[in-house]
Amino acid sequence: MTDAHDTAADSPLRTTGGAPPDDGGSSAAEAPIPLLEPREGIPPVVADEAALARVIAAFEAGSGPVAVDAERASGYRYGQRAYLVQLRREGAGTALIDPVACPDLSALGEALSGVEWVLHAATQDLPCLREIGMVPTRLFDTELAGRLAGFPRVGLGAMVESVLGFVLEKGHSAVDWSTRPLPEPWLRYAALDVELLVDLRDALEKELDRQGKLDWARQEFDAIASAPPPKPRKDPWRRTSGMHKVRRRRQLAVVRELWQTRDRIAQRRDVSPGKVLGDAAIVEAALALPANVHALAALNGFGHRMGKRQLEQWQAAVDRAKALSEAQLPQPGQPVAGPPPPRAWADKDPAAAARLSAARAGVSALAEELTMPQENLITPDTVRRVCWEPPAVVDAESVAAALAGYGARPWQVEQVTPVLVTALSAEAP
Repeated sequence: MTDAHDTAADSPLRTTGGAPPDDGGSSAAEAPIPLLEPREGIPPVVADEAALARVIAAFEAGSGPVAVDAERASGYRYGQRAYLVQLRREGAGTALIDPVACPDLSALGEALSGVEWVLHAATQDLPCLREIGMVPTRLFDTELAGRLAGFPRVGLGAMVESVLGFVLEKGHSAVDWSTRPLPEPWLRYAALDVELLVDLRDALEKELDRQGKLDWARQEFDAIASAPPPKPRKDPWRRTSGMHKVRRRRQLAVVRELWQTRDRIAQRRDVSPGKVLGDAAIVEAALALPANVHALAALNGFGHRMGKRQLEQWQAAVDRAKALSEAQLPQPGQPVAGPPPPRAWADKDPAAAARLSAARAGVSALAEELTMPQENLITPDTVRRVCWEPPAVVDAESVAAALAGYGARPWQVEQVTPVLVTALSAEAP
């Protein structure tokens, strides 16, 4: 039995199988237990300043790490704002906060400053938490910990079951969390999501320590906590699904106009852009370049359910794109910072292609040896950049400096440098 299992067994929690493949533990696993109710029941939703003040005081007085989760309404509402925030801490219990009724949670964030926040897939929740004033100074990401420890399945439900022996009900993960009032089964689900998060954190910490990876994980967590907010994506319309079919610049302009029109409408109505107009319809219109509303209405996605006013609105966007001068049309491809696509390397630079092939093979073997995904060992983009433009003199010091310059953490530099030194010495066949 691994240390991760020991940790859970020391608590009132039961364990089951599913630890990392190299743990040497027993394959005979007890049946997992369904987790049906929070320990203290479903707490009332915090929806006013007085209740929020009580929660802040309770969590400030609590002890140990704080489990944090947030629910969004992806696919239903515009943007990625939080519609429910869940917290749990020893001595404070569980709190469910409505960030629509209490949009400024900066006082709560400040009360938890310096406390370790435990999140699952932290980078998904941190942007919406930041919007309401909650920014951790320290964190532990149980999903990332599972990846580094070599767990084959790292979703929260899978991790809770494999490490702690409990089954979480996941039926409400994709519901419309902007619904008010929130149904009781949804609130139960939300409370259970943070019920065992700290227990999971404790078990994974011991497992990472057993594998000699705990410092690596801490470096990763620190990098997430200290990362600045992501910059707005340039030309987000280019990510329209099906864009690979659109080749001509005039057609690209139609995609851009329709996407931007859709985005304005979705933002004004506070609905998901896909509910306003599907990506497939945008691409269909771009390829067809309809001459009028009648032609537009004949296209897939602009069918009989769409009213005349809506059709005129979309046709106006198409007409704006058709009226642009050649100089105003978008270019077929985005300017790419960094190396070209790897598929072009063999023709452009055979030596670089040989280096990349050797580097990929070396990183893959090392990741398998360390029992973790390759992308967590080192990002593929970093490998490509170093292989495309290697240091003038290839040695451990120069390669380590190059990796660090691209943002690799010290543990990654230490592990990957020997592999890349070998790969960067490869010659084209």
